[in-house]
Amino acid sequence: MKNSADTDNNNLNLLLSKIPSIEIILQNKNLQPLILKYSRKILTQTVRKVISEEKMNARKNSRLYSAKERINKIKEYLEKENLSCLQGVINGSGVILHTNLGRAPLGKEIFSAIQISLQGYTNLEYDLAEGSRGKRGKIVEKLLCTLSHSEKSLVVNNNAGAIFLTLNALAKNKEVIVSRGELVQIGGGFRIPEILEQSRAYLREVGTTNQTFIDDYEKAINDNTAVLLKVHQSNFNMDGFVHQVEVKELKKLGKKYNLPVVVDLGSGTFLATETFGLKHEPTVQENIRAGADIICFSTDKLLGGPQGGVICGKEIYLKKISQHPLFRTLRVDKITLTILQEILLHYLKDEAVNKIPIWKMISCPLEKIAIRSQNICQKLGEEDIPAYIKEGQTAIGGGSLPGQTLPTKLIIIKPPCSVEIFSKELRLFSPPLLGRKEKEYFILDPRCIDPSSDNLVIKIITSVYSKLK
Repeated sequence: MKNSADTDNNNLNLLLSKIPSIEIILQNKNLQPLILKYSRKILTQTVRKVISEEKMNARKNSRLYSAKERINKIKEYLEKENLSCLQGVINGSGVILHTNLGRAPLGKEIFSAIQISLQGYTNLEYDLAEGSRGKRGKIVEKLLCTLSHSEKSLVVNNNAGAIFLTLNALAKNKEVIVSRGELVQIGGGFRIPEILEQSRAYLREVGTTNQTFIDDYEKAINDNTAVLLKVHQSNFNMDGFVHQVEVKELKKLGKKYNLPVVVDLGSGTFLATETFGLKHEPTVQENIRAGADIICFSTDKLLGGPQGGVICGKEIYLKKISQHPLFRTLRVDKITLTILQEILLHYLKDEAVNKIPIWKMISCPLEKIAIRSQNICQKLGEEDIPAYIKEGQTAIGGGSLPGQTLPTKLIIIKPPCSVEIFSKELRLFSPPLLGRKEKEYFILDPRCIDPSSDNLVIKIITSVYSKLK
C-alpha cells in the first residue's frame, strides 16, 4: 500500500512539474496585448490564480490544462475583473437617478466646460486678486447662497455627512427632537437614526408613525434640547390618516425657545417639479423662506451634479459648523467643486432644463421619446429583430419623488434565446447596455438614454442578437 501511495505521489509531482513557470506563461505572445492593457503585475496575479486552479484540477483529475486552455482561463479571469472596473454604461432601465449607476449623469457638455480648469493646476485655495492663500469652495458657496437665498453655505462629501456634521457641531451630547414618522431608512441599509446617533446627539422621538403635531415637539422640549429636526420622507410615501408639522410651525416654536430648526431635505431641488407633471417637491428656497435655519441636501440627486452634500442657512450656525474639526475630514476636492460650479451656473442662468442631463430627461416631451422609440424599432426590424413599442412609466429614482413617474414609450424586444442570456450578453458588451426583464421580453426605456447613443444602442442589440440567433 505504501509503495502504491508513493507511486501516486511521484506521478502527481511529475505531472505538476510539467506546468510552465509564470515567466514562461507571461512570455506567450497572446498575453502581450493584455500586459499592455492591464500591466504585468495584474497579469502575474492572474497567472498565479490559474496555476493554482490547474494544480487542484491535476490532483483531482490527473490532467493539466492544454496551453490553449491555460491562456483562455487567464483571459476569462481578466474579463471578469475588467467588468468590475468603473466604466460607462447605457442606462435603459427606466430609472433616471439610478443609485447603482452613479445617480445623476453629468453629460458631455459639463465635462467639456470643466476640462480646461481640471487638466492642470487650479486656484483651489488661492486668491488670484490678493495673490495669497484663499478659501476652498468660496465661489461654489457663494453661488449656492444666491440660488437658495441663504446667508451662508458649505459643501461636504454627501448629505449623510452634512447632517452628521451639523448635529455633531450643534447638538453633541444634547437632544434632537424629531418626528417618529421621519426616521427613515435610506439606500444601502443606512438608517437616519443610526447616522444621527453617531453624531453623539440624543434622539428624542415624538408623535407616532403617521401623525405628529407641533404640540408633540413642544412637550418634548427641555433644558437639554439643542435642535428641532425635520427629515423629508424622500424615499417613501404615507397616505391616509397622516399629519406632519410644517417648517413654518417649527420655526415659530424654535423662535419661542431659541432653538434652531434643521431640515434634512434629502434630494433638494431648486426647480418646481410640478412643471413637469410631477407632484410638488419642497424646494430649497421655499424651505429657507419658511424659516429653516439650516437645510441639508444632496448634490447628486435632483440637483443633477456629482456626489456631495450641502449645508445652507443662517450664518450664525454655519460659521460654527465650518469651524468644527470634522469639517476638514468631510471636505470635497477640486473635481467636485469644479463640476458643482458649472451645474450651479446653469441654474442661475435659467438653463438647467436644457443643460443638466436629468432635467433634460425629466422635461423631454413624450412625443420626442415616441419618435426615438419608433426609429429604434424600425432599425431593429430591418435587421429582422422583433421589437415593438409599448406605453410605460419612467421612475425618477435615487430616493427622490417616491412613487412619481413620467410617461414614456418602452421598446420591447423578443430575444432569440432566454431573456436571461440575452440580458447578460448586453451587460457584457462594451459599452454595457442595461435594461429590464419582463417575462420573456427585454425592455428598454429611451427616456434614460442620451439621444446621441440611439445608434449605438441599435448596434449593440443587433450584434448580440445575431450572435445568439
